[in-house]
Amino acid sequence: MIVRSVRRCFGGTQGYYEHASLRCGGPMRYSVYLPPAAERGPVPALYYLAGLECSEETFPIKAGAQRVAAELGLALVSGDTSPRVARFPGDDASWDFGVAAGFYLDATEAPWAAAYQLESYYVEELRQEVEANFPVSSVRRGIMGHSMGGHGALTLALRHPELYASCSALAPIVAPSQVPWGKKAFQGYLGSDPQRWAEHDACQLVLRRKHPAKILIDQGTDDKFLSEQLRPELFAEAAARAGQALELRRQTGYDHSYYFVATFIESHLRHHAALLGG
Repeated sequence: MIVRSVRRCFGGTQGYYEHASLRCGGPMRYSVYLPPAAERGPVPALYYLAGLECSEETFPIKAGAQRVAAELGLALVSGDTSPRVARFPGDDASWDFGVAAGFYLDATEAPWAAAYQLESYYVEELRQEVEANFPVSSVRRGIMGHSMGGHGALTLALRHPELYASCSALAPIVAPSQVPWGKKAFQGYLGSDPQRWAEHDACQLVLRRKHPAKILIDQGTDDKFLSEQLRPELFAEAAARAGQALELRRQTGYDHSYYFVATFIESHLRHHAALLGG
């Protein structure tokens, strides 16, 4: 582990780090906020997955989550959204595929399969890295995310409920198999096999793999991506069919920005703390 910086923050510490990743073909960066309670023993860890064009710095800088995390005794972990060292032709040709757009899945198509292994990175490498180097619990974990990261939080929680005891999302892509962002990413990373797509689509996953805890989702009604890319009503319908406990809150007048995230982050942290025992 390489320590890039550590600063005091609300009685705890906000740190930025780097470590070697076999899954992503080179060094990956991540951030960890440790609350004051971490000085007395292991605390629950909440993993945050960021959206398109973001990095491990976006959430700790923009969301304003540290104050409440300090109160609740939650560690906040945020990783990067794609490999940065392993590079492939065309990986920066568009903002919604390639660099900063890994979609939290393990790519099966060349050349992306060589390094775009974001699911394995998060559930194996980053988790093990954090638990080996910081005073966080190895059994009390939650996961949340925004936009593309909301897609990641939902799918990873549904695919790995034994790892994540709590889940929430802000403006998530819930049906990637049916919307332009998801179709582009899935075709590029997974090829044309619809079964591979279904394994990373929250609306299809929840019909087969319910999460034991209630899922919380917030969605702004003035989000410019709402009707074409996000489609939260599709997940609400699928969750109702599956019997998945879900609280979907439609927030009047809010858009897709981090002003929206910052407004509702406190209630999300309290949702996770109630389930994780922060």
